Amino acid sequence: MATGKRMDPYRNYRFRVVIDGIQTAAFADATIPDTSTEAVDYREGIDAPHARKLSGLTKFGNITLKKGLTDSLELYNWRKSIEDKGALKNRKSLSIILVDEEGNDKAQWDILEAWPIKYDVSALSAKGNEVSVESMELVHEGVRRVK
Repeated sequence: MATGKRMDPYRNYRFRVVIDGIQTAAFADATIPDTSTEAVDYREGIDAPHARKLSGLTKFGNITLKKGLTDSLELYNWRKSIEDKGALKNRKSLSIILVDEEGNDKAQWDILEAWPIKYDVSALSAKGNEVSVESMELVHEGVRRVK
């Protein structure tokens, strides 16, 4: 006999991305960045005959956003501003928000100090039948799940 309330996992196909100052932020694909902390081995002469594990640098994976190409230049212009002026004054905060079947926000990852390192548009083909997609790869300085 089962006890407790059944909790189904959320689906990955309903989400939105909110980027400071960018209105066109509907994407077909978005990656949630991974985080990892390096382990540093350390041992002193009087320690047991094995190394201690200390925490080292924490690293954050890149984010990739993909969307159908439209006449909006907002993402391209953000990338172009990095090329022209550097990242210092062109960093943005963004949130990736997972939405359930009823349209309620269920999980949210806030990304800090993000900026694009790569902008790409899919290849064109006169024989093709696909949607033209623009993609952007972002680096950042932190991610935290707030929901």
